[in-house]
Amino acid sequence: MNFPFTMDRPAEHRGELPEAADAVIIGGGIVGVMAGWFLARAGLKAVLVEKGRVAAEQSGRNWGFIRQQARDVRELPIMVEANRLWPELAERTGEDIGLRQGGVLYMADNARDMETFARHEAEGRAHGTDIRLLSRPELADLLPDARWDWRGGVFTPSDMSAEPWKAVPAFARAAVRDGLTIREGCAARGLELTAGQVSGVVTEDGVIRTERVLLAGGAWSRLFLGPLGVRIPQASVRATVVATEPMPGVFGGGAVDGRLGLRHRQDGGYTLAPGWGHEVFVGPDLLRSLRDFLPFWWADPMENIPLPAAPRGFPDAWGTPRRWDGASPFEAMRILAPEPSRRRMAFLPKAFHARFPGLPEPKVRAAWAGMIDVLPDQVPIVDAVAPVPGLWLGTGLSGHGFGIGPGVGRVLADLMQGKAPGHDLSGLRFGRFGG
Repeated sequence: MNFPFTMDRPAEHRGELPEAADAVIIGGGIVGVMAGWFLARAGLKAVLVEKGRVAAEQSGRNWGFIRQQARDVRELPIMVEANRLWPELAERTGEDIGLRQGGVLYMADNARDMETFARHEAEGRAHGTDIRLLSRPELADLLPDARWDWRGGVFTPSDMSAEPWKAVPAFARAAVRDGLTIREGCAARGLELTAGQVSGVVTEDGVIRTERVLLAGGAWSRLFLGPLGVRIPQASVRATVVATEPMPGVFGGGAVDGRLGLRHRQDGGYTLAPGWGHEVFVGPDLLRSLRDFLPFWWADPMENIPLPAAPRGFPDAWGTPRRWDGASPFEAMRILAPEPSRRRMAFLPKAFHARFPGLPEPKVRAAWAGMIDVLPDQVPIVDAVAPVPGLWLGTGLSGHGFGIGPGVGRVLADLMQGKAPGHDLSGLRFGRFGG
């Protein structure tokens, strides 16, 4: 399995930077690509700059779930829209991105889980999804090969999955065909302001004059905003994923319990990931944000596992510059590629085998990790940045941005054009953490 996660992969997009553009997008993950695509389809001259490669960070390293299930109600309507968009967008690419509708299934380990799932069912039904609570026998019917004492579950049949390392690059290629300019290997160093208003983006390859900028920088967003005097509370969470050799399928969609997440991939192998514990790198920005995070983390302290100081060059590393004049930290680390947790790599195949003992223990073909940008309440900021007129922010997707990305991109593209977003965004505002 070859993953395009290094700078050794030649740049696919080296579009010529114009002197001026209607809009500039910073960041080539799924939110940036989708916002750029919708802006281009609306007839705007839009440019996307990416310091490394499209989808080389968390947008290409995730589980591949496209789920309406278990969403915070503040983002659920956008996710319902995204679920409708995915088939249309996949068709427009003209490529096989591995899109399939196998549903998403959560399994309950205890009565508390079942109470949570009942709340998810009520919220999902209120927003028109087909989510349904499952009894223990109904769950056994969906997972006949499992040998595990789950109490029941919750299932959304209309949920989907796709191959992240195929889907986002395919969307980028389609966006270029529709008029979006993408330039990989081109870091945005900062913004030019005129009378406090955005007037340009300073890149390592020159300045692009524009009055509209979207920052979709993932784990790098807080670092980029710092020189502008803008603060958001953001944690860097490591997520380890294992890809197995091909094996028989046990479920056609994505499934998660309290310890294990799994998805049977298009190539016949499984994507396995831990269903527990956020591994949080400790750095100066996280410490400055603890006041915002503590109320949420205190409610479930076992879900947060502090790691040693962030490695050198990471956004929240102690030695990473917070101010720069000229070359930026974004050029020093083109692709944020943390080492996966060896302990979790060893745990995942054994956890799968324990649940499906009729199958051999999976053989690991590849393992990787990504950096999830997490906000305290684990829902994104989708809004204009009030202190910097002309700047919009789409960040803090908190580990579930792949599925909702098309919806968030569409909303941001409309906001940047002064159009009504079509959803209540009050719970996703920039100012909810104090700005």
